[in-house]
Amino acid sequence: MAFRLIKEKNEINEDVKVSFPVKLIGSGLFTGYIPIASGTFGSLLGLGIYMLPHVSEFYYLAIITLLLFLPGVYCSEKMRHRYGEDPPEVVIDEITGQLSTYLMGSIMFELFFPFKSFDPAFDPYAKLSFAIIGFFVFRFFDIVKLEPSKYFDNKNSGYGIMLDDIAAAVYAGIFTSVLTHFVWYQFLRNYLG
Repeated sequence: MAFRLIKEKNEINEDVKVSFPVKLIGSGLFTGYIPIASGTFGSLLGLGIYMLPHVSEFYYLAIITLLLFLPGVYCSEKMRHRYGEDPPEVVIDEITGQLSTYLMGSIMFELFFPFKSFDPAFDPYAKLSFAIIGFFVFRFFDIVKLEPSKYFDNKNSGYGIMLDDIAAAVYAGIFTSVLTHFVWYQFLRNYLG
């Protein structure tokens, strides 16, 4: 199951019905029904949420991520019974994973960059560069599925669906914070003044 660029659609179990709210949340406002790269569109939705005012501030980001994780487990569990194991229709895991990438990156900045030369919560250029780099890095780690992401990906449950993206987000957040701070942001700061 690991290292899949494109998730193949499973056979739909017509006997299992899924309510509209579960579909709405589980599919990330129906982005999961986009026929190609639904996970990427889910991650883009996570990036869009992050770019909203104040969301990049640590407490808002932590609360939103937690509020998406808990119903995400429930909706993923319900939807997998209809759409099969880790279905492409479920993208709440990518949305939560993308936001978790930014959350982990924020923790890294707080712990290891005490001089605040780069703070996505208050610098719009920093926020934009962090968001874009975090998007691509998360997509990479979500596709590659390093351990323990691979372990969770093989679990047939709503928790497995959600936790494999959270595990990928830990790697992605660490890598994104370091890459953004030492490479990209230094370049941007020199050229944007």
